[in-house]
Order: sequence, then structure tokens, then C-alpha cells
Amino acid sequence: MKSPTIQTLIISIFLFTIPTSLASPPTLENVFTQCILDFKPSNPNSPIQNFTYTPQNPKFLTILNNYVRNLRYFNNTTRKPIAIVAAADVTHIQATITCAKKLSLQLRIRSGGHDYDGLSYLSTVDFVVLDMFNLRSIEFGPKLDTAWVQSGATLGEIYYGVANKSNDLRGFPAGICTGLGAGGHFSGGGYGNMMRKYGLSIDNIIDAKIVDVKGRVLDRSSMGEDLFWALRGGGAASFCVVLAWKIKLVPVPGKVTVFNVETVGNRGGVNTTELVVKWQEIADKIDNSLFIRLTLSTSNKTVKASFMGMFLGDSSRLLGIMNKEFPELGLNKTECIEMKWIESVLFWLSIPPGTAPTSVMLNRIPQKQIYLKRKSDYVQKPISRTGLDAIFKVLLENENVTMAWNPYGGRMSEIPSTETAFPHRAGNKFKIQYAANWFVPGEAVANECLSQTERVFLAMSPYVSKNPREAFLNYRDVDIGISLNSTYEEGKVYGVKYFKNNFERLVSVKSRVDPDNFFRYEQSIPVPSSH
Repeated sequence: MKSPTIQTLIISIFLFTIPTSLASPPTLENVFTQCILDFKPSNPNSPIQNFTYTPQNPKFLTILNNYVRNLRYFNNTTRKPIAIVAAADVTHIQATITCAKKLSLQLRIRSGGHDYDGLSYLSTVDFVVLDMFNLRSIEFGPKLDTAWVQSGATLGEIYYGVANKSNDLRGFPAGICTGLGAGGHFSGGGYGNMMRKYGLSIDNIIDAKIVDVKGRVLDRSSMGEDLFWALRGGGAASFCVVLAWKIKLVPVPGKVTVFNVETVGNRGGVNTTELVVKWQEIADKIDNSLFIRLTLSTSNKTVKASFMGMFLGDSSRLLGIMNKEFPELGLNKTECIEMKWIESVLFWLSIPPGTAPTSVMLNRIPQKQIYLKRKSDYVQKPISRTGLDAIFKVLLENENVTMAWNPYGGRMSEIPSTETAFPHRAGNKFKIQYAANWFVPGEAVANECLSQTERVFLAMSPYVSKNPREAFLNYRDVDIGISLNSTYEEGKVYGVKYFKNNFERLVSVKSRVDPDNFFRYEQSIPVPSSH
């Protein structure tokens, strides 16, 4: 038997004699993988190859699909990334940025995968997914009034950690879906049922750690106030990779009170139209500690209105406020449920009180996946009875669509529209989310649900904001415009809808911190055309 050295020499000579025309060129995946392996500095305790998945890896599809939250993009025809880097160390982020830039690959940054139109894991060109789910530590300040939260942490992990660490004395204002990742949710604004009391998530963020286009790790002091401003509401994926946020925790009472009153046709002799008229009058002006979301849907050819609320206090105080401000709803003591704030998180997930431990919010993978479409609007003037009746008629004709009306006012009206990149402040009575869910595959079903959503959206045109028709970045909607060629003109179409007058400042920040437009995607902030 020949020695290993001779065997190696023979193989080398054989390979050397193969005509170059027959040799396969290295694939893009291989070149990218080699690039990140060669990147320095690296962390020997966390080798990047252990966290990198290419299509040849048997875990590739599992890793990709674990954080796909819209089944419309969970299929064999959707373009797949050339690699997924599930970063577990800051050097992994630096390597991914450096090598994607070197190879002209687009980067998609995914925290929780809840981008409604999938822009955190989709592209029409060659791309890499930087998955943040491994970076999910939560570190509390010594006084338990602040915490550093990594981008891959979910809201459920944050809420659970905050409540347990503070003995239920602290909370944080953010979304009701516990699977949302902090990275994307916070950078788009972060709205939830405490926003009338405490504002958005971004109104309670006091620092951030990022990795910029040059691979530098920066905080608020070193990145500058302009970029810190842009990250809060302007969508961080246009500027950098957010590694972690420093959040300011807010006080919550020992008991909060929740309720969910559903009406079909009428309640106590008051019809749905009159209830909605009254809700519009009071929802943005009532006590700041009270949030009442109105959901409109259909049931047995009749419009159903659901009034779901949370009050930061006990039921006696709540009933006093409701009897004075919204007696038409007829809220009674038996419909009010007192519980800890952390327990209310489950209530808003439609989990009946006492049926599950609060630790259920730590589950990262939802039990049920759905096909979905979402859109948004802002309402600045009350909709008349005639208008409401017309809207109800349209809903009855498009039964797959529901609308959630989320009241503003309170703290939301006190914060200037230029304080952060999120512009939708004073002057807005409520925000609308249009939602269509379906549960079976197939183009026909999808097209019908999408068409119904668009019909309801068009029918709402007379009643919502205009010039521009405003939209909420966290409710991603590619229908309002996309950038195919990364031009300023394309970006302005959707940019002014999401950001209004803050759009031009965002463009200015973008041109300074990412002049070559590396951090780009179908709805990113553009650089000026002359750049």
C-alpha cells in the first residue's frame, strides 16, 4: 500500500492534468462560505462554520422555514438564499456584511420573521439571510429600570423576563404578538396596548448597539444622534444591523383589567353603528391608562364588532370610567377580568385565563401557520353613520377581511412627529389594520383573499388620511410601492407614506452612513439619485 503522502501526490497530479474546460467553477455559496471562514477577527469559541447553512446542508430548509411566518412564502418556488448565517457572535455579523458586500450579494436581516410580506427573507436577486435568533440575551440594569435586549429576543421572552425579574412591577410597551423579534419590531416603531400611556417601543429606547456597513460596532454615542433617530421608526435594515437595544422599563400596577365585548347586530338595544360612532368619539380621548381596540368582522351575514380593552388599574376604576364615557357599551363587572400584567399578555393572544402558564409565551414556533395579507391606514376624522353603514356593506361582501381599529391619543399625541423617524402622532384618531387569513394552499384561494383585501382597502379611501395616504412600516405592504432599481424616485413613492415629512431626513442619514446603498431591499430608504 502506498503511503498517504504518495497517494496525495498522485491525486494532485491527476487533478492538475484535468483540462480546465472540464473543471467546475466554484459556486457562489462556496465562495461566500470561504470568504466568511477567512474573515478576521474571528471567535475561536464560536466558529462561524457552525452557524452557516447553505442549500447543501440538511438543516438549511428547517432553519429557513422556522422563521417564515407567512405560508405564502413557504413553498418550493420562492427564491432561496445562497446561505443563512445564524449569527451567534458579533464577528459573524461583521463577516457576513463584509463578504456579502465583497460579492455584491444583498443582505436580508431577520429577527423574528414577522415581516408580513416576507422582505426579511426574500429577494429577487442572489442574497444571504443574516438570522438573529441566536442573539437573544436580556441583561437588566442594577435598578431594574432598564435592560439591554438583543435583536433576536422575542417579545414573549422580554415580557416574561421583565415580569419575573421585577416581581411584576415592570413591563414594556410593545406588540401583542409574543413571537415578534425585537430587532425589526422596535425599529419600525413597536406599537402595543400600552401606547396611549407610554407611547411606542421606540419612545422607550435609550441606546442601541449596531454593526455598520464598515463592520464597526457602534453605540448611540459613537453612531451619532441622526442615525439613532433614524433607527427608531425608520427601519434599521436600511442603515445597519442592530445587535441590541437598551430599553427603559415602565411601571405596571399589581392588577390590570381586561375585557372583550363582542356584539352582533346590537347590544342592549344599541346597534353596532351607534356603538362604533361612540367609540370614535371617546377611544382617543379617554383615560390614557385605557386602550380599547375595535375589531370589525362578519358573522352569519351580520357585522360583528369586538371591543377588546386593557386598563392599567382595577375593575372598579375601569367601570367608573366606562359608565361615564362609554355607557352605550354597557360593560358590566362580570365581563371585567383582573389579572397581573404578564397574564394579560396571554389574554391578548386569545388564551382563556387560567388555561396556560405564562411560560407559554416563550414558545418561538407557532402551533399554527397561516397564509396572510395585511395593510394599514390612518383615520383623522370621525367616520359618519352613513360612512359606517357603507363600510359594513363592503365587509359583508368581502367576508374574509377583518379590520382592527387601534386608538391613538394620550401619550401618542404628546410626542412630536419629528422626535423619532415614526411620524404618525397628533392628529390621528386611530390606525387600521386590514387582515385576511386563509388556511389552504392554492392560487385561486390566495387571489380571492387578496382581491377582497384590496376591495375593502379601496372602499376605505374616502375616510382615511390623504396626500399621502399614510401607512405603518411594521404592517409591511408591498402594494404601496417597491424599489426595483434602488432609485430615489421609487423609494419616495412608499417612503412618504411610511414616514411623511421625515422621509427626506432619513434619505440624508442614509446617504451619510451607507452612501453605496449596501443595506437595500424592496422597501428600503434610498440614497439621492445624484449620489
